[in-house]
Amino acid sequence: MLTMKDIIKDGHPTLREKAKELSFPISEEDKETLRSMREFLINSQDEEIAKRYGLRSGVGLAAPQINVAKRMIAVYLPDDGNGKSYDYMLVNPKVMSHSVQEAYLPTGEGCLSVDENIPGLVHRHNRVTIKAQDIDGNEVKLRLKGYPAIVFQHEIDHLNGVMFYDHIDANNPLKPHEDAVEV
Repeated sequence: MLTMKDIIKDGHPTLREKAKELSFPISEEDKETLRSMREFLINSQDEEIAKRYGLRSGVGLAAPQINVAKRMIAVYLPDDGNGKSYDYMLVNPKVMSHSVQEAYLPTGEGCLSVDENIPGLVHRHNRVTIKAQDIDGNEVKLRLKGYPAIVFQHEIDHLNGVMFYDHIDANNPLKPHEDAVEV
């Protein structure tokens, strides 16, 4: 079982690396890594388990965050606020297209690899289409909007060595971009 001890922290060089693409079939070890990442997210959202093991709640985890520089992410979002849920273990995810319109969370973003609160708005695309493979190599295509789109973009950024705070405008950290929507 993954715990907070397995999650590397800001400043670790793996977080700034471009993760390696995987070819199929992926190894049993890689499948197990993905399953463990998903299990961590589920456990972190369970109040009792999270308290028992000192887990910070998360909705997404990228393999580089557990010091595995491979293009794998897990997202577990049981309710996006609109009654839709997202439960994915993805390999080689890519943003294929995106809207011009931006979106942001008014409270900013957090990250399991970043312990301190970094104030500032993180502007991302409001809509994205993502292509990836599932654990067995089947193609997955997702059209996402709003909060789920933000979550998936945050995790895919990790695969490219990008941290959420890299998107914060240093001169105007709390100023929304024109036409950007609050999610």
